[in-house]
Amino acid sequence: MADPEANPLLRDLEARMAAQNLRGQWQIDAHRPQNVRKGANGQVVIEPAPAGVPHVWKWPDMLALLQSSCEAMAESYTARRSLIFSNPKLQRGTTQTLLAGFQIVKAGEIAWAHRHSINALRFTVQGGEKVFTVVDGRRLAMEPYDLILTPGWSWHDHHNESDRETIWLDALDVPFTVGLNLNFYEEMDGSSQEQRGQDSMASLLYRGAARTEGGEPRPYRYSWKDTQRVLQAQEGAPADPYHGRVLEYVSPLTGGSVLPTIKCQIQVLPPGFEGRAHRSTASGIVFVVQGEGRTLFADREIDWNAHDVTAIPNWSWHRHINRSRRDPAILFTMSDAPILSQFGYYREETEDNTEALPPSLPVTKLSAAE
Repeated sequence: MADPEANPLLRDLEARMAAQNLRGQWQIDAHRPQNVRKGANGQVVIEPAPAGVPHVWKWPDMLALLQSSCEAMAESYTARRSLIFSNPKLQRGTTQTLLAGFQIVKAGEIAWAHRHSINALRFTVQGGEKVFTVVDGRRLAMEPYDLILTPGWSWHDHHNESDRETIWLDALDVPFTVGLNLNFYEEMDGSSQEQRGQDSMASLLYRGAARTEGGEPRPYRYSWKDTQRVLQAQEGAPADPYHGRVLEYVSPLTGGSVLPTIKCQIQVLPPGFEGRAHRSTASGIVFVVQGEGRTLFADREIDWNAHDVTAIPNWSWHRHINRSRRDPAILFTMSDAPILSQFGYYREETEDNTEALPPSLPVTKLSAAE
């Protein structure tokens, strides 16, 4: 690489360029987040360096802080009681494109109605029949482990009509949207929307799709009760050696991801499962629905239990282990794979195949339709 300290002419050139708001390509390479190595024949090989670091947020610690937030913030009319997972090595977000956190709403409260260009979802941790989200006028129950979607620019407000606090996992594409400088936000005149209808509490897997102003239907709720039935039907099926058994939540319109920027899956790690190492260009966030295990990265190991949340940086080698010899571990995983796939940037490597090609993984798909 060119060294201006050893070359007065180059140093003078760079000073003159800086006065014109210019930088040389030789100056930029040193600041790129990338790993550079030599190939078998001495050629330069460049690959991305993982953005952020693996990190775990432990449920007992989070629950204590959530409960303390209810004491410190007696009301939530001016701010949400949302604890955002900040990656220790990133300026913004849980991963480079996604942000997640736990939110708590006290009994009798309404989290006010608003909409934003950011795509978001809620995965319920503590909920029930009297807890619901209203999305574009449609009431959607939030029972434990239900998945609720609030796509970009859809009105939504959250209601807790039960007699106890409710907690859910938020996930949004905030870093991606803000990075593009496309964050639009609007509050409704009033704390809640008029409700146009209510879903049956005993929902089917094929969930209702409300219509937007443009006439385009969107699915909003995926019931955990129905997901469980699919999981039970898959018991005993062969597990992928890297990912276990995978069920993907999909849009009934496209068969693709539930949101244009976030892919949602359930991973089942059978008892005693020891996955093989793999990595992909997608970053991910993992919520443990049930079980206990460990995720091994190149430079650290993370132990996890029920309701813990782990950040998996892009292009980082890792593998999952289920420590139980008796019970499966069930993970709810989110990733930014749809963004990368749209532009041809999604790649995956395994310990058996380092060609960095898109994988062919057998996946059961869970749809939602009216």
